[in-house]
Amino acid sequence: MFRAAALTALLALPLTTSPAHAQDAPRRVVLPIAAAVASLPVADESRDGYKRTSFKHWVDADRNGCDTRQEVLISESRIKPTIGAGCKVTAGEWYSYYDGVTVTAPGGLDIDHMVPLAEAWDSGASSWTAERRERYANDLEADRSLVAVTARTNRSKADQDPSDWLPPLADARCTYAADWTATKLRWGLTVDGRERETLVQLADGCGQENVEYTPAS
Repeated sequence: MFRAAALTALLALPLTTSPAHAQDAPRRVVLPIAAAVASLPVADESRDGYKRTSFKHWVDADRNGCDTRQEVLISESRIKPTIGAGCKVTAGEWYSYYDGVTVTAPGGLDIDHMVPLAEAWDSGASSWTAERRERYANDLEADRSLVAVTARTNRSKADQDPSDWLPPLADARCTYAADWTATKLRWGLTVDGRERETLVQLADGCGQENVEYTPAS
């Protein structure tokens, strides 16, 4: 599993970087949140044909015995987690940033797709291959594509975009807007008009927030 490092120093202008030994690799992009939101393509949404099973998820992509849910739990635990047979995480400490709650029993956590599967379908994933949808649903290469949060907040969010749902903890909303925008840009997903308007309004109040992403291959 690869989880990206923390955000680099805040930058006033867009930045792209590419290691000298990997010129063909996708480049990391850092943008102020307002510029990132402005770069999101706008399009109408359609849920025609959507099935949750179109996104195969919680797979063991690297065949290390841990599926995607367990990988996220291990990565995000603030203490060394307890791991049982079959790579089942049984204890740890997680901070659910949507509502500011600390959880020690993994059964109280859901792994949230930052941009829900149905919303991704509406926003462009309907035209993807099954393999790309599987990679999206198990994206461990970006820190905020998947996030451990309390089950109640994840289920409250369901498949809604920011125009219909925001984290109940007001202090989390700038981070959430940045994470949402980064995920959409990473995967080349569109936004609809109401969604974009909400993101613009959030960005206006989150001037110090940056958006970092690496385009998915």
